[in-house]
Amino acid sequence: MRSKRFNKMLMFSICIVLVASMFGWGWQSGKLVNSPSTAEAASAFKAGTYTGEAEGKDGVIKVQVTMEQADRIKDIKIVSQTETEGLGDSALNKVKEQILANQSLAIDAVSGASVSSDAMLKAVENAVKKAGGDVDALKSVSVKKPGAGKTEKLQADVVVVGAGASGVSAAVTAADKGAKVVIIEKTGVIGGASNLSWAGKFYNSSAAVADGLKVNVEQEISNWIVNNHWRVDAAAVRQYVTKSGDTYDWLKNKGYVTTYMNFGGEQLHVLPAYNTREQTLRKMLAASVEKNGGKVITETTAKKLMTGAKGAVTGVVAEKADGTTLEISAKSVVMATGGYAGNKEMVKEAFGFEGVNGGLAQNIGEGLKMSWAAGAKVPDNFGGQMLHQTLARGTSNLKKQYSSFEASYPMMLSYLPTLMNVGPSGARFRDETATLTAVAAANTSAFNGPYHLVIVSQSQLKALEAKGMNGIKAPKLPGLPPEFYADFTDKFKLDTPWKNVVSVFDAMVKNGDGYKGNTIEELAKNAGMDAEVFKDAFNKYTQATKTGVDNDFGKTKEYLQPMGDGPYYAIIAEINNLGSVGGLLVNPKFQVLNDKRVPVKGLYAVGLESEGVLFNDTYVGNGVGIGYSFTSGRLGGENAAAGALSK
Repeated sequence: MRSKRFNKMLMFSICIVLVASMFGWGWQSGKLVNSPSTAEAASAFKAGTYTGEAEGKDGVIKVQVTMEQADRIKDIKIVSQTETEGLGDSALNKVKEQILANQSLAIDAVSGASVSSDAMLKAVENAVKKAGGDVDALKSVSVKKPGAGKTEKLQADVVVVGAGASGVSAAVTAADKGAKVVIIEKTGVIGGASNLSWAGKFYNSSAAVADGLKVNVEQEISNWIVNNHWRVDAAAVRQYVTKSGDTYDWLKNKGYVTTYMNFGGEQLHVLPAYNTREQTLRKMLAASVEKNGGKVITETTAKKLMTGAKGAVTGVVAEKADGTTLEISAKSVVMATGGYAGNKEMVKEAFGFEGVNGGLAQNIGEGLKMSWAAGAKVPDNFGGQMLHQTLARGTSNLKKQYSSFEASYPMMLSYLPTLMNVGPSGARFRDETATLTAVAAANTSAFNGPYHLVIVSQSQLKALEAKGMNGIKAPKLPGLPPEFYADFTDKFKLDTPWKNVVSVFDAMVKNGDGYKGNTIEELAKNAGMDAEVFKDAFNKYTQATKTGVDNDFGKTKEYLQPMGDGPYYAIIAEINNLGSVGGLLVNPKFQVLNDKRVPVKGLYAVGLESEGVLFNDTYVGNGVGIGYSFTSGRLGGENAAAGALSK
């Protein structure tokens, strides 16, 4: 048995340990020492300023984070960033403010700028780690939205969901017709994809006619319908072709001035300078919507459509950035939500496409789903996409190492018809002259798989180094969108020698954005192609370059240039999807139709959501996307106002 004295000593020791632990003491090497608790030690910052970096959407984001004692982030300074002006850069500042206000890293991404938001959080997280802070503890701090649980109610004649080109146009024309309009936008930016677009097509605009270029309307409509296999709404096609010209003058009168150009026989209208567009659209809304008693509400996401007892749409339920629920009652609702191209899973399921989303990340199909839930029909041709440009996967990484011109070498070669193109298996899949036309290039590639490979030999690279694109007999400059070469226009010429070309391609391979092989067999292995399939395609192509006859695809002799000697490189080329096409079936008044093809009362759709009436399974226009957005918005807004004011 233990003695009473032993029991007393044991109890005394236990008490000492308990008291010591309460006051932050512990045992180290047999001695009782004062030390902070594990949680405190892990979460305590070391006072000072630390840098953090993370890869954003358009480049590296670098921050300086100032820490002070008591587990506090005192300040965050954005040192450098290249995110999209007005959207990505704005998101960085909003995330910064939220981190500082809540002392938390559990911040929601800003709508439409999730990549930029996540990168900002990651950059701050990296700085916190350098300071010895507890990242997990900061991520566990919940952020309560001040408006959560609150409901705000508004009334309008017309509510427009989405403030891109079509939404703004609809809101402005509805207000001009006398309607009280509320327009909501989930991001903080007005203009949507129009802020990124180049030019729109407004058929037979006053400027085009004055220049002497006039389209034969009846022939254009007939060709359009035939080219889309008659699976379009002929009335919708006619309406766009015959009325889009008026949109040019309407925009001009509103202060949104486009510049007409004869683009190889096509009537294109270049949009205003990029940095002026949002401001101009805001002025249009102020002069019409707000002047007429309406509201422009940003950072507010529509959640569902309100419906009446008989199924008529009677308004929109939305959520503001602070968590407040917004109920907007209206007689007409216009969906201008920009499609679903930002929803990778939805695009793959609907169209099988696995390329790049070159549109806006915020367009994830919410408007379509809300409309379907309210009784709208899913169109028979649902799934079409606006595939429009070829991209080289290596470009962004190469720009970190080389000039913009040099980093664009692989992409420029992806637009030339004198090189060999193969699919993931190694099989050649097209006459490469398809690369000369954006839509043809995009769709032939997408039909073949998630990417294709452009094959180039070291002999061809050496020819590029000596004579530029003339060295590989390029018939004309690559058909890149102007914004792709805006910062190297002085070098964007056929005879500009390509300096460092081998170095650039080796870097592309090292970065994992392309492949290299000393032989075609080695290239096939490294690129994951089937060796026999690629060898057969390569040998047939080589024979065609010798005979001038392409038995497989009929490429003309002038484009059948010799491959030359290895090593050989394979550029990973992907297709850029500018947006989804359609998802709601509309009549010429832009009323959304149900399964019986009868209008869902009170519901209208404009822009990409309604564009499926113009195309079969994919977009085949040039400038039609933005031209239709402005035109459908202009006309749809008028009809929505007429419907609302007649009730």
